[in-house]
Amino acid sequence: MHTELVSIDVSSGVAGESQSGLAMLRPRIWGAFIDVPGARTAGIVIHPTSNFMGHYLLAPLAQRGIAMLGLNTRYLGSDVALLLERAIQDLGAGVQWLRQRGFERILLVGNSGGGALVSFYQAQAEKLTIVDTPAGDLVALRPTDLPSADGIALTAAHLGRMHLMNVWLDPAVVDESDALSADPALDMFDSRNGPPYSPEFMIRYRDAQLARNRRIETWARAKLRQIRLKHGSQADMAFIIHRTLADPRCLDPALDPNDRASGTTVWGPPLQQNYAANSMGRYTSLTSYLSQWSPSSRGDGPANLSRTSVPVLLIEHTADSSVFPSDNARWAEAGKGRVRRHRLEGGNHYLAGQPNLVIEAADRIAAFATTL
Repeated sequence: MHTELVSIDVSSGVAGESQSGLAMLRPRIWGAFIDVPGARTAGIVIHPTSNFMGHYLLAPLAQRGIAMLGLNTRYLGSDVALLLERAIQDLGAGVQWLRQRGFERILLVGNSGGGALVSFYQAQAEKLTIVDTPAGDLVALRPTDLPSADGIALTAAHLGRMHLMNVWLDPAVVDESDALSADPALDMFDSRNGPPYSPEFMIRYRDAQLARNRRIETWARAKLRQIRLKHGSQADMAFIIHRTLADPRCLDPALDPNDRASGTTVWGPPLQQNYAANSMGRYTSLTSYLSQWSPSSRGDGPANLSRTSVPVLLIEHTADSSVFPSDNARWAEAGKGRVRRHRLEGGNHYLAGQPNLVIEAADRIAAFATTL
């Protein structure tokens, strides 16, 4: 099989979207395409920021008769300035590219953080409702920017970045400017609280997580109004969100139980990752936070999936330490009546070191694609 490097021009974004002047003058996205002679179905695997040009499903699905495009958004490698409303426009450019090459059926493969992105895309492709970002900035999307796909395959799919922030944010932070500040009564790493964690603690903990995210949003909106009043309608500001990986499920396997190992995240020990200099959502801007991490984000995966009409395949990795059974249940409910489910027994989040499960996932996705 031959892999082709693909370059696709996309619409201009906003000032400061990239530190590269060339990228701003001629914005484009990049992908790796594996053609399959005679194939009528093509798939796209994509993530908001991760490089999926080497994704583990590309070659196996191509071997099963599906032409595959591993596509990146313009925000490859950094979500500091990411706007989901632009990211779906980039995905649309990839779908257009495949349609122009004559493919009759397009399958969107939403792996990990790509699940919410492809669901958001398909919802808007079927009925475009967005005219601006949560910050109020116009995005000028047109229906022709978002050609509809024919099916969605979700595998180890997060519910969306707003949901991740709501359940991973550390509610023990009492001073947003001090990464070490803590309320011990809400500290999951304080052994007096667990593990195991009591139902009462979990109620207080989850409520406090959402309350912190709402406080950050209130602050971000106020700061954005202030800075734009002074510096113009496109002004923005970077900021840091401390301690963003504090989900008690990482330490207590009795919460939302599956086959995962206790005491870890997909990146490493939760305490280290919670305080790490480079962790989920650590660096962001006011407009980007509102678009992807805030409660006002439009990137709610299940809510968007419920607005689509296409068939859905949902693959659950049963040893996932990042996507849990309750997450898969929400996906299934959102696509009720259209969802086919499959469990990869013992599958970790990335199927790392599990080549047989990669084959099993590819077999299931390829079989699903034949029904579109």
